Order: sequence, then C-alpha cells, then structure tokens
Amino acid sequence: MDGIFSTLPLSLLLLLQSCGVWGAPPQPRGTLCRTKPTDLVFIIDSSRSVRPQEFEKVKVFLSRVIEGLDVGPNSTRVAIVVTDGRPQDGVQDVSARARQAGIEIFAIGVGRVDMHTLRQIASEPLDDHVDYVESYSVIEKLTHKFQEAFCVVSDLCATGDHDCEQICISTPGSYKCACKEGFTLNNDGKTCSACSGGSGSALDLVFLIDGSKSVRPENFELVKKFINQIVESLEVSEKQAQVGLVQYSSSVRQEFPLGQFKNKKDIKAAVKKMAYMEKGTMTGQALKYLVDSSFSIANGARPGVPKVGIVFTDGRSQDYITDAAKKAKDLGFRMFAVGVGNAVEDELREIASEPVAEHYFYTADFRTISNIGKKLQMKICVEEDPCKCKSIVKFQTKVEELISALQQKYIL
Repeated sequence: MDGIFSTLPLSLLLLLQSCGVWGAPPQPRGTLCRTKPTDLVFIIDSSRSVRPQEFEKVKVFLSRVIEGLDVGPNSTRVAIVVTDGRPQDGVQDVSARARQAGIEIFAIGVGRVDMHTLRQIASEPLDDHVDYVESYSVIEKLTHKFQEAFCVVSDLCATGDHDCEQICISTPGSYKCACKEGFTLNNDGKTCSACSGGSGSALDLVFLIDGSKSVRPENFELVKKFINQIVESLEVSEKQAQVGLVQYSSSVRQEFPLGQFKNKKDIKAAVKKMAYMEKGTMTGQALKYLVDSSFSIANGARPGVPKVGIVFTDGRSQDYITDAAKKAKDLGFRMFAVGVGNAVEDELREIASEPVAEHYFYTADFRTISNIGKKLQMKICVEEDPCKCKSIVKFQTKVEELISALQQKYIL
C-alpha cells in the first residue's frame, strides 16, 4: 500500500459500509469538461458487509465517474485498487504520508461508516474531501461532483453551473451575465429588470422544513442558513413580503406565522433559534397543515396576495402526500420543492408547481443547497412593476377580456 501511495498524485478513497440499495438515475456524461492530467486510484471496500447487489452499485458509480474523464496516456490514467473490509488497522499515519507526498485524497462513506476514520484519511479542507451518503441507492448522485473535481476547463454556461437569470456568456474559467433586449442588468450582475423603480410587491411565503432524524444537527444548521439566504432577498414589511416558518417531523410545529415579524432581522434571528425536532418524516401531514392553516387569515395570510410555499426535505415521506400536494396547487399556491440526499425525486415533482422543472430542485449534498437558494431568490417574484407579479396578472386578465369581447363582437 505504501508503494502505491508514494507514486500517485491523486486517490479517491471509498469506505463503504452496508445499508440499502436500488434506484439512482444515471448522471449525464461530462462532455464539456477537459480533464487535467491525473493519476486516479479508486480504493474500494469489498468486505462481507457490502452485499453483492450493493457492490454492483459501486461499480456503476465508478463507471459513471470514468465516463466523464478524458482517459489517455497524456491525460488521465485510471487504476482501481480493491481493498477488503472496514479498516482493521491504523489509517492515520499512512494517510498523512500520502498527503505529504502530494496526494489529494477524497473519502466517501456509506451507511454505518466511521466518520472519524474518513476525516483521518481525507485531505484538507475536509468539507470538500469528505462525503457521506446514507445508502448505495444515492451514491451515483455524487458522480457529477467528482467529474467536476477533475476538470481544468469547463463551459459553465453550457453545463448550467451559473447564476445568470437570462444570458450567460462564457469566459476562460468563468462567465459573465447579460440581459435580453429591453432588459437591464441589475447591480448584482446576475438578474435582469424590464422596468425600473420597483419597491417590492406583496407576497406571503411559508417555509415547510423537514426536521427528521436523518437530516442530522450539523445539516439542520445549513438548512437554517438556506432559509435566511432567501429571506435576505425579500423586501419584508406589512405591505410587501411576509414570511412564515413550519417545521415537521413525526408531527408538525409552526415556528412562527405569517406577519409575526415585520423585518428581515427579526425573521433571521427567529430562524437561527429554531430547535431541531429530530424524529420521523410526515411530509403529507405537513402539506395538509400548510393548506389548512399556514395560509389562513387566522395565521396572518392576506386575501388576494400571492401565496408561495417552499418545501425542504431529505427523505421519503412516511405518509401519503398526493391529496395535500394537489390541493395546495389547486388553491393557487405556488409550490417549490427542494430535496437533498435521500429525498425521493418523484415525491418532489408531485409537490412542485407547473412547470415542474422550474419549481423542483435536488442536490445530493447539504453543503450545496446555497446554490439552490440563489436560484430560488431569482424565481420568487417580489418586484412591483408593470411587468411583474400582480401587475402582469392584471395585464393578462385585461388582454383575455379584450380578446373575449372581440370574439363575441365578430361572432355576433
């Protein structure tokens, strides 16, 4: 083992301990990325605790990563080393020597893995080099991350890895944003406005947050940051945006209703104080609460004001969601669904409003939910302009009335 580590500049270490299996969709091949010259070794646990069908999942994951690499004598050489069993000897010293020799080490744990061992093995910063998934059924969702890790040049505009609202222009190793004709680029350099002087329209926004045990305390803190990231983009006041927060687990708990807090500072402080429930995942019950209570006048909702719900979950619901999800959309609520890790994508699509592609988001890693937050900031309409929100609804209604009148005139 020492001989292997002393000659290779990069290794990807997989410590895989047994858990569930089945069903991760294949990831698209990274054809827009040129791989930097790399010697890559996969070290795979094939101990008894890894069941045969789970081991097949690991092989599919390796194949997906390799498909995105530019393999050849002068680009990437791939070697696969299979190691047997959970570490029954020391890893700290040999890992330290490997890192000192310039080897970058990624550690992935599955199921009941020892996280302390992963941290001993991985390179710094640990947040970028240690990954954990709860089952083999989601390990393929890490494929894109590792394909990107080996990229030296990537067309970020073509891959969609950018924050531009309308037009993305590729530059070497980066990008810049632009707007369509008739629009101007805002000061953030990313979003566009067709009109000027908007001060923020009325909006009732409720977050429905999964506080189940599988989220884990450290990830729950990241969820709080995600909420406050979106709150920061709103114009909060009695006449503009109102925010409510509901947490659910085996039961549903309203953290604060719409309109309780009149400014962003107080909302963000209340979010930070939210205690983690840490039990089951009753998403259907939570959606029913959103429909029946969160957007009621008794809980601060305003008649005639657009209603937006953001549902955040990391796992499969333990109850039935279809009826409540449908009713929310039938009532005109605009529903966004955000899933992380073991979230079931079919359930997220069922929750999301149409068009689903614009209202449904998924990431395998809690540490990347801030990227989803940026996209949601741009999708939640909060400007009060002739071309935005309530005004555009009024405009569309007026056009429909005129068309109807013309049709009746010519029919008569």
